[in-house]
Amino acid sequence: MAKPVVAVVGRPNVGKSTLFNKLIGKRMSIVDDTPGVTRDRIYGDAEWCGRQMMLIDTGGIEQGTDDVILQGMRDQAQLAIEMANAIIFVVDLKSGVTAADEDVAAMLQKSGKPIVLCVNKCDKIGEPPLEFYEFYNLGLGDPVAVSSVHGTGTGDLLDEVIKYLPEEESDELESEIINVAIIGKPNVGKSSLVNAVAGEERVIVSDIAGTTRDAIDSLVENEFGRFNFTDTAGLRRRSKVDDKLEKYSVIRAKMAIERSDVCVIMIDGTDGFTEQDSKVAGLALEEGKACIIAVNKWDIVEKDGRTMDSYRRSLMNDFSFMSFAPIIFISAKTGQRLDRLFELIKYVHTQNTMRISTGKLNDILAESTARVQPPSDKGRRLKIYYMTQASTKPPTFVCFCNRADLFHFSYQRYLENQIRSTFGLEGTPIRFVIRERGDK
Repeated sequence: MAKPVVAVVGRPNVGKSTLFNKLIGKRMSIVDDTPGVTRDRIYGDAEWCGRQMMLIDTGGIEQGTDDVILQGMRDQAQLAIEMANAIIFVVDLKSGVTAADEDVAAMLQKSGKPIVLCVNKCDKIGEPPLEFYEFYNLGLGDPVAVSSVHGTGTGDLLDEVIKYLPEEESDELESEIINVAIIGKPNVGKSSLVNAVAGEERVIVSDIAGTTRDAIDSLVENEFGRFNFTDTAGLRRRSKVDDKLEKYSVIRAKMAIERSDVCVIMIDGTDGFTEQDSKVAGLALEEGKACIIAVNKWDIVEKDGRTMDSYRRSLMNDFSFMSFAPIIFISAKTGQRLDRLFELIKYVHTQNTMRISTGKLNDILAESTARVQPPSDKGRRLKIYYMTQASTKPPTFVCFCNRADLFHFSYQRYLENQIRSTFGLEGTPIRFVIRERGDK
């Protein structure tokens, strides 16, 4: 059964993200004193008294605003409220009851969902101050005094929350989930792609570069399998990243790459290849992830009968350092070739986790060394005794030889090509570890 959902909501800057991070036990949401840092829904798992739950951190709710981002944040919070089994409504002790708090309280009461009122920033130990009792005026029952910074009161808060969660049922065996990170420079359509595959307005989409700040997870289940798509902040050149919040966002994007199985490197089809695209791809390559190059906005690119072929040849030249990555032309807006994208994700994930027996590897090694002699230097020739696969994600091969300094990169590339031509391994990098005889 899916975990019960608890939404953390409130007006801006009351400490929702700090509380969210404290409850899940890690820094997943960006925390800053600037209002409106959190924009989309951030998901995290929490456990209390043996009960599992999924928490959703939301952006601050502001009523009656014309700002497109703030409207999107309010819509995202409303979606979280609709999904939730229970709601934690966070207010600020230091500010007291504000008109914005009353507006949010009225909105939550209309939802009909159980509400736990959390009075945050009660940082002093002991009886709560007199200002605490002002929050009874919201008409939401007994408030719970919490300090999200110090963690005091969070146990009492979760005790109240689990009263409203549905009874647990036995879990069915879940099929493997493939974690997919959508990466690229700003404004290439990453958020639009996540919304298209999720079938809902999962993240805010705007022409304003830098709209996405956190790494946003979206679980998708369809006939191709189970996927967790992570929308990441656009990665700009380091010299252009001067804002503190954007630095947090870049760190979150890199963390999303680290925990992913497959990276979809998105390129704007109208702009073509840029130097920043190669740097973004390099991050995925360094982590050894299966990769797909997705050219977005293909629906608005002017085309003739040869456009796709010439574009593909040009990209293969630009991405020569990762020639193993398949290229697909999509449109997140119209849904063009999204089914094919799911198939490719499954395929490259399978290749990234492939394991080859030592016997087959050494058959290829014997054949390859017979066809092209290993290099030599000053009368000493490289001898490769045998090869074995040490690990997957990415496939990593250990070669035992007489002299590691003779094992030139060019000969490694030759052996890599021989392995690829025999076993495929499309969409995944290959790594070699060279060991001299007698090395541990």
